[in-house]
Amino acid sequence: MRYELRDVGDGRCEFLAFDVDPRFDATMEALAWQRSGGAWGRQIACEAAVAEPALANLRTFMSPLLRQAAGLEPVPWQDALDELCSRFEAGGVGWFLGGSAALAVRGAPLTPHDLDLITDDADAIRVGDLLADVILEPVATAEWPLSIWWGRAFLYARVEWAGGMTAAADQPQVTDFGPVAASQLETVRWRGWQLRVPPLHLQRAVCDRRGLTARVAMIDELNARR
Repeated sequence: MRYELRDVGDGRCEFLAFDVDPRFDATMEALAWQRSGGAWGRQIACEAAVAEPALANLRTFMSPLLRQAAGLEPVPWQDALDELCSRFEAGGVGWFLGGSAALAVRGAPLTPHDLDLITDDADAIRVGDLLADVILEPVATAEWPLSIWWGRAFLYARVEWAGGMTAAADQPQVTDFGPVAASQLETVRWRGWQLRVPPLHLQRAVCDRRGLTARVAMIDELNARR
């Protein structure tokens, strides 16, 4: 694969990926890349000069990211999370773990495809600084109304974070990553780290709404052990 970066004006830039294996078409779409002529494009709200360091990382890390996301290679999420904890503790970052990884660290029998992080507004850019050597998308204004910031990196596994969650994240129904969840965080011990995670009842409600019956059963089992 080949990658380019271009300035598209109005404080925005676009990464372009050429010669992407068709096996990864669905994965590229899931990562919010869009077809752009004969390539795939991903626009973000930052200047091209700011995004330039990420271009080299795309060339290095995008292939293993795609292979992991497509299920062709295992996802070493535990190594990734261990390294994140080490970097964040040293950097004094305020964050919590969401998604399937928040269940996995409680002992649920599943393998996360990536690590979803929620950070404070003020710490979102700090996370980008701490992951500068593996950044794939510089921290930029989020393209959705649920958070102020968004970033993506690859540290053994895909890492994505949303910073400064807004009230919209809990509308029309409360989620496991919005302000309500942030006000009810629980702490679990994992590999010697104290990790903040959403309460199980919120994760269960979200999984139930999404029709993830197997995951609901996992959460019920976790609750039964408490």
